[in-house]
Amino acid sequence: MASPLLKVAVRGLSKCIGLCHTSPSLRAFSSSTLLRQGVPPSLWKLGRLNHVAIAVPDLEKATALYRDVLGAQVSATVPLPEHGVYTVFVELGNTKLELLHPLGEKSPIAGFLQKNKSGGMHHICIEVDDIKAAILALKAQNIRMLSAEPRIGAHGKPVMFLHPKDCDGVLVELEEA
Repeated sequence: MASPLLKVAVRGLSKCIGLCHTSPSLRAFSSSTLLRQGVPPSLWKLGRLNHVAIAVPDLEKATALYRDVLGAQVSATVPLPEHGVYTVFVELGNTKLELLHPLGEKSPIAGFLQKNKSGGMHHICIEVDDIKAAILALKAQNIRMLSAEPRIGAHGKPVMFLHPKDCDGVLVELEEA
């Protein structure tokens, strides 16, 4: 059963991600059917949920919870100074959790933890097949990006964060698959 917070996050994507894709009822048709109906095919494709990121005030304690108590496989701690975070990935069967802890005084996670002392869900990451096409299409739909250009993320792939005010309060990270 999905947590209420995750249900809200997924529901919040409807405005942000759904703009560049056809409705579920239209997805069953071929692209030629879509063109006849006046719906252009998307130049990019939304992929799977890559991870849910959780800001944590104590990285060692959070890592121990997932590894020692819940029995999950966890990565080593990786510093990402260009993003201002330490990360630990928790492997799940169908996705990952990304534990985030501040690195440096200007870390965006430090600000998040000041407002949320015990931590909490920070963002969700969804894969796209073409991040540049996705950015262009989303900008055309007035979805704001949090940086001018994609940056290299924790998996060594280009990422872009979408403004949460344009995604119903959810900070969405797109990662090129």
